[in-house]
Amino acid sequence: MRIDYLTLFPEMFETLNHSIMKRSQAKGIVALNTVNFRDYANNKHSQVDDYPYGGGQGMVLKPEPIFNAMSALHTTEETRVILMCPQGSPFNQQKAEELAHAAHLVFICGHYEGYDERIRTELVTDEISLGDFVLTGGELAAMTMTDAIVRLIPDVLGNQVSHEDDSFSSGLLEHPQYTRPADYNGITVPDVLMSGNHKLIDQWRHEQSLKRTYERRPDLLDTYPLTKSDIKYLKTLGFEE
Repeated sequence: MRIDYLTLFPEMFETLNHSIMKRSQAKGIVALNTVNFRDYANNKHSQVDDYPYGGGQGMVLKPEPIFNAMSALHTTEETRVILMCPQGSPFNQQKAEELAHAAHLVFICGHYEGYDERIRTELVTDEISLGDFVLTGGELAAMTMTDAIVRLIPDVLGNQVSHEDDSFSSGLLEHPQYTRPADYNGITVPDVLMSGNHKLIDQWRHEQSLKRTYERRPDLLDTYPLTKSDIKYLKTLGFEE
């Protein structure tokens, strides 16, 4: 996968040169590239923003620098061009899984008050928001999305199935995890996890995922395909259909 970032602050992406992201680049699994679109401004002072037509607060990103920067990239019809925008659809695990199959992603990271609408209508394939809040720029959101996407690419994680039990991957929150020592300050690991009975362990983990989801994110149960046994267990916790 190749990922290009159109940004005014390429130095911010140094954060991606560590840990799993660093190893995935070293393995040649993903290539990251930053493009300062100020370099593509076509005016004397390299201005990338201007006042909005019709008046209003703030400054709007001009179309020319973004269009020129995009023209310099090697894109194809399959390239996903992502506009980081609070008006976009919410980012979630399902969107991360979808984008993990792309060969080329381009993130347009804006600043100031907004974008010239022609950027949105002529260049962009996806408008995505990290959540119902506003950031100063799109860089932090793009990096967060990159981490969520790249870790799903085969061979990035040491254990290919390690992400499958992550919260939201299955539709439920992840079950509790324990490691050594079995007894820490009198707080012990549940006996079932040390029983060696994998059927019981799987059942316990699934029920704990249901319990944690019901207690912390009950809205997720609205779309999760609950079985009769799931409903029976949840009713012991006070769940009502």
